[in-house]
Amino acid sequence: MKQPPLPGFVPPDKKIVNVASVKHRSPFRYPGGKTWLVPRIRQWLQSLPPNKRRIFIEPFAGGAIVGLTVAFEQLAEQVILIELDKQVAAVWQTIINTEDGEWLAQRIQSFEMTPENVEMLLAQKNTTLHERAFQTIVRNRINRGGILAPGAGKMKHGEAGKGLASRWYPNTLSRRILDIVSIRERLRFIQGNALEIIPQYAQEADAVFFIDPPYTAAGKNPGHRLYTHSELDHEHLFSLMAEVKGHFLMTYHDEQQVRNLAAKFRFETRTIAMKNTHHAEQTELLIARNFDWL
Repeated sequence: MKQPPLPGFVPPDKKIVNVASVKHRSPFRYPGGKTWLVPRIRQWLQSLPPNKRRIFIEPFAGGAIVGLTVAFEQLAEQVILIELDKQVAAVWQTIINTEDGEWLAQRIQSFEMTPENVEMLLAQKNTTLHERAFQTIVRNRINRGGILAPGAGKMKHGEAGKGLASRWYPNTLSRRILDIVSIRERLRFIQGNALEIIPQYAQEADAVFFIDPPYTAAGKNPGHRLYTHSELDHEHLFSLMAEVKGHFLMTYHDEQQVRNLAAKFRFETRTIAMKNTHHAEQTELLIARNFDWL
């Protein structure tokens, strides 16, 4: 039986963002990416005075489309990206924390995408950080849905029967990486556990958090198949956000368990319409202390 909505339920915003209208900044294809939410993020941040959004923190960065947009559009002075997954972290460390971003862009340009080259590349062990970053970019491009978790299958046919090369756009990927390199003084990357790092910034009144966990609270969506790290104490995460001094915005699949957590911590919720990667309409849940800006 369908659960009744919580008090304060607002019908979902039916205006669905055309993701093609949002500039893609990330070198990743990412399951559950938040490109569709970028216009709302702008709206939220621009409603805050600059001294209340000096630092923008994305604790579950993944493909980091939101954090990158904030950095490029200078909606905050500094953007901190946090990611636990070591494959994804290798890419961000290479681009943001080292001088090897240009090497990575050039390596992408020079790589010939063939089954033989892919097999040789991915078989390499004991690689350097920037070599692991390149392996991750290739895996992300050739695996179905961009999934990096163990056991992810490779594309066989791809777009227009192009097979592995169907998602390989070396010029586009290189340009995105070099663009990020050009603004990396605004970016900081931390490899680590979000639940351990969030408290370090909890007392910063000028820090804002965008929370988009790559896990579902109710276990009804295939998060465990999409991500290497798929376990999260959602109630603990909510309790951490209740303690932060700054503003925050969370997004989750619209599930009763999540609504119950929001109610427990006296957060407000709003629903927003989106299209998933299969162009099916679905509803996401936004969570914050208030939605005066929406």
